[in-house]
Amino acid sequence: MDGPGPLGDFLQARRARLRPEDVGLRDIGPRRRVAGLRREELAQLAGVSVSYYTRLEQGLSRGASAEVLDAIARALRLDEHEREHLERLADASRRTPRVRRPRPERLSDETRDLLRALDDVPALVLGRRTDVLAWNALGHALLAGHLDARDPEDPARRPNTSRLLFLDPHCRELYGDWRRKARAVVGNLRIAVGRHPEDPLLAELIGELTMKSPEFVALWRDHRVAPCDAASYELHHPVVGRVTVTQQTLAIARSPGQSLIVCTTPAGSPSEQALVLLRQAGGAPGRTRPTQVPASW
Repeated sequence: MDGPGPLGDFLQARRARLRPEDVGLRDIGPRRRVAGLRREELAQLAGVSVSYYTRLEQGLSRGASAEVLDAIARALRLDEHEREHLERLADASRRTPRVRRPRPERLSDETRDLLRALDDVPALVLGRRTDVLAWNALGHALLAGHLDARDPEDPARRPNTSRLLFLDPHCRELYGDWRRKARAVVGNLRIAVGRHPEDPLLAELIGELTMKSPEFVALWRDHRVAPCDAASYELHHPVVGRVTVTQQTLAIARSPGQSLIVCTTPAGSPSEQALVLLRQAGGAPGRTRPTQVPASW
């Protein structure tokens, strides 16, 4: 086996985050060579043998029970999302990978109807790899007006929001607090990799970002796990200036792995007026149809 694998990497990263005093241990004995808890300290807290925990972290043991995982999660002080991620990684480590190239994602008719009904607010649909499967006119104008609005129609040209955030100068300048948005995207990508460990296209995306963005590498190495559910961001838009929106991520029940991103503003706020101006500026004409993925895909 080449390295400890995703499960071992995650355990090592979370163990390094804790200090003895964080978990009620006295820092005695030989001088620490690395940050965080030692393996023997973590094993003691979890109530497992040091040799067993070491094999688990090194990727040499794949049969951890639910009880052992729960004990380790408590010892590492994982939150709910991190616990779920740990369980997914442990489950994936027990299976033999079946790598096959997935077919392009497609939208259901119901999702197209939903996006069309939301034409008064910026909205887009993302696939499980953060590819833009469709966006309405205002969503395109607000978040990626420098791109061709028809790009989501072709799987080979679909914009990817993670790639844009790290590699596209326009998107880097769009977010006032770019680093906070980047942390959120990376935390969400960690969840996606845990849910789809055998997806080669997702692995290719992570590999590309690792090769091209040192900032992504630093954030990815941290192994933080957090969903992008709802957060407010200040945008510096090239047409209408400063806009503060709340980006909310909604799961699409009939299309597992796909999500609807909606950008809202407080009623009567300057940001709401900015979106009205953006529509009037011609970047997002009223009641236009969203870009669509042909049913043959």
